[in-house]
Amino acid sequence: MAVITAEGISKRYIIDHKRGKKSSSIKDALSDQFGKIFKGKKTQELEHIEHEEFWALRDVNFSIEQGDRIGIVGHNGAGKSTLLKVLSKITEPTSGRIHIRGRIASLLEVGTGFHPELTGRENIFLNGAILGMTREEIRKQFDAIVDFGGIEKFLDTPVKRYSSGMYVRLGFAIAAHLDPEILIIDEVLAVGDAEFQKKSLGKMRDVSATGRTILFVSHNMTAVQALCNKSLYFERGQLIEQGETNQVIASYMSKVSKTKLLREWSTPEEAPGNDLVRIKKIEIVPEYVDGQLFIDVRTPFRIRFEYWNLMDRANLNLSLHLNSMTGECIFNVGSLSQPYSKGIIAGECLVPGHFLNDGTYNVSMMIVKDTVTPLYNMEEGLIFDVADYREGVAWYGKWPGYVRPQLSFHTEMIEENILND
Repeated sequence: MAVITAEGISKRYIIDHKRGKKSSSIKDALSDQFGKIFKGKKTQELEHIEHEEFWALRDVNFSIEQGDRIGIVGHNGAGKSTLLKVLSKITEPTSGRIHIRGRIASLLEVGTGFHPELTGRENIFLNGAILGMTREEIRKQFDAIVDFGGIEKFLDTPVKRYSSGMYVRLGFAIAAHLDPEILIIDEVLAVGDAEFQKKSLGKMRDVSATGRTILFVSHNMTAVQALCNKSLYFERGQLIEQGETNQVIASYMSKVSKTKLLREWSTPEEAPGNDLVRIKKIEIVPEYVDGQLFIDVRTPFRIRFEYWNLMDRANLNLSLHLNSMTGECIFNVGSLSQPYSKGIIAGECLVPGHFLNDGTYNVSMMIVKDTVTPLYNMEEGLIFDVADYREGVAWYGKWPGYVRPQLSFHTEMIEENILND
């Protein structure tokens, strides 16, 4: 049964741009300003306002079934949060229709739905009333909300004195415990600490297990994959793809990733860095298999680097991070710390074949002094893709994990026909 249906949803905003009236000379400009101050000229006479149409959503169509856990992914500005506001009836669509079956609880921005002058206790009852709950229904869930939010000590403090983390914990606890049929959660969960995020994802799984529907916006693809069975991919206000989560995320990541195997700078003046060190070059050098021109799971490659040391004498080492595009660190390795004088320092790290799984990765490099003091950190210095390759395997689903090593692994029969005895 469909609980949310969107038919041709579009949302348009009008953006005003102020343009100053052009003056033909300094004299004219000064005259305009003095006229504005002393003669009471209206601002409109000095400024020209231009109107620009911005479509946050364009002709969006989808249907969500009861019990679905929907991830919504896309770049910043893709229309994700606007869609949630339309679904939550915070804003009206410019055109199109939305059919919703059931009660919605939304957690869209820090502090949304709270009255800052009221205490945490009072806001729990206020939010419950907004959701249509009776006072008795709220009382039944009250202790669970306070416990989950971890705000017992501040329960009778006005929420305007809460930190952003406390706001989020209380807001999520209210939204998840007051039994809405549809739960809408924006990226706001990123404000919480790791323990709270883990607890929140677990609670959302529990909520969905009872047949309720969840819409979850996040830039953390790991969280989306862990929670959501289906996903919607938005780009520039348009719904690009919808379907099974792993397939949608693979499509999204393939569009956002940009393979770049070499970055190089000719002089220290133009290179990234600071007065102590400057990056000269960072590159990935693959040892391609069978003459191919792309990296796959079999391909060994070297990460090579060069940098200018601008100090007379310093003990330096380089720390390399290989990260997934969803932000997890796959590994971190460091070179030995050695004394260097001024000049160009070079080195390389070998990553063997049959080690990484297919996917998109980035390399970050950090130059460190005395093994403890970071001098410069180049984040996402290189981005590259590892393609899939399988031989003798008939299964073509997504291979799990970030690493895919070839390890010594064998099986053998140690006794025959034991079931016939």
